[in-house]
Amino acid sequence: MKPLKKKNLKFMDMNKKVVVFFSLLFFAGNIFAQEEAVMLSDTDTVNFKKIKLDGVAAVVGDYVILDSDIEKTLIDLKSQGVSDADVTKCSLLGKLMEDRLYAHQAVQDSILVSDDEVNATSDRQIQQLVSQVGDMKKVLQFYKKDDEVSFRKELFEINKLRMLSERMQQDIVGEIEITPEEVRQFFNKIPKEERPVFGAELEMAQIVKEPKAPEEEKQKVIDKLNNIRADVLDNGASFNVKAILYSQDPGSKSKGGFYAMTRQTPFVKEFKDVAFSLQEGEISEPFETTYGYHIIYVEKIRGQELDLRHILISPEIPQKAIDDAKAELDTIRKHILDGKYTFAQAAFNFSDEKETKFDGGVLRNPKNFDSRFELTKMDPTLYNQVRNIKDNEISNPILEKDPRSGESKYKIMKITNRYDEHEADYAKDYIKIKELALREKQFNAIKEWMQEHIEDTYIDVNGANRDCTFSNNWLKE
Repeated sequence: MKPLKKKNLKFMDMNKKVVVFFSLLFFAGNIFAQEEAVMLSDTDTVNFKKIKLDGVAAVVGDYVILDSDIEKTLIDLKSQGVSDADVTKCSLLGKLMEDRLYAHQAVQDSILVSDDEVNATSDRQIQQLVSQVGDMKKVLQFYKKDDEVSFRKELFEINKLRMLSERMQQDIVGEIEITPEEVRQFFNKIPKEERPVFGAELEMAQIVKEPKAPEEEKQKVIDKLNNIRADVLDNGASFNVKAILYSQDPGSKSKGGFYAMTRQTPFVKEFKDVAFSLQEGEISEPFETTYGYHIIYVEKIRGQELDLRHILISPEIPQKAIDDAKAELDTIRKHILDGKYTFAQAAFNFSDEKETKFDGGVLRNPKNFDSRFELTKMDPTLYNQVRNIKDNEISNPILEKDPRSGESKYKIMKITNRYDEHEADYAKDYIKIKELALREKQFNAIKEWMQEHIEDTYIDVNGANRDCTFSNNWLKE
């Protein structure tokens, strides 16, 4: 198999630009409060003085990139543990220029990012920072800012530029599709000795039993939430304090249940439906989601954004219910082994997991919804659950705790197929080959867009930076 691995390396070299490009597309999103976007203005004398003192690295359309922006980006990379061995000042400047060109053209094309969206993003980032370091004062000290107002203003500009850049990129590649014929042509043009090698893979299926709380436990939670709601409404008790005391949501408990959210915020549908049905100052009735029972208090409505607090309490699941789930899976496993029904039939009839039961219990890779999982890229928890399962064997019940809800469940698992490390096969690996072909097509579209708009946009690269070798024609030579 050694020659195959060499082929794989060659193929990765051939596609390196595609992979690196798409890993950098959203790189700016990881640079939090490190870049500084300065808009050119005839009357902006303060920024003009700062630019002169700091040093202009380049100008792209309406945006100026300072020498300090490049240094801050490099520092941020190092702080994230990214090796700077292959990172140069020129490559970083090229990436920052790309971001500014996207943002500049987004404005020209009327691709809008609302202030509400930007503020909601900034609020979430600030909430995360405060929860990590303890309070806002420490956040300001860390970022060397004098006050929250100036910090929020700078963060707003950073996020707006980043979001404009992302929207522009999405607009360029969002509607690009690839046909089976294009996939075939992409695969056939790869020299046989350079075709990729895909690592060993597994296909798996599972049957899940989720212990249920008895009705009396559910009613206890509903009654408790109703009492909290009444105390706030009738007696003026603090919802904030109640959330700190009683909420079981680890993400918001310490903040008095606080979240800022829009309809795009990734909360479960039931939660968003209730939140956006409330008026400012209103508290919801108790309602259920997969995490338990909630009440929501809407503090403020700002356009399409809500400031809310919520309290989550999950009904207690008695040990007997957990033991009963395990015993039921033991019985199901025995019946499958005895030939009473197949694993797929058992999954359809008995599994509590809606995402897999109608597909015979087959697990889908969340990255591409394929049924295959490459061993070297598998989630460590999942890998540990299946690594010792032999072919045609069904595992004993496995106890698993949901990291989000904290609830326990049992499951039995089966390896349905194994695929050894192998050279890419068009029929067997079509989905993976299609992904590579689509990436190349998107990369070429971005490259073409970049070349066209560099020609049409005012760009100036300053001083020594003109000696850089860029991947794009920023010098218009």
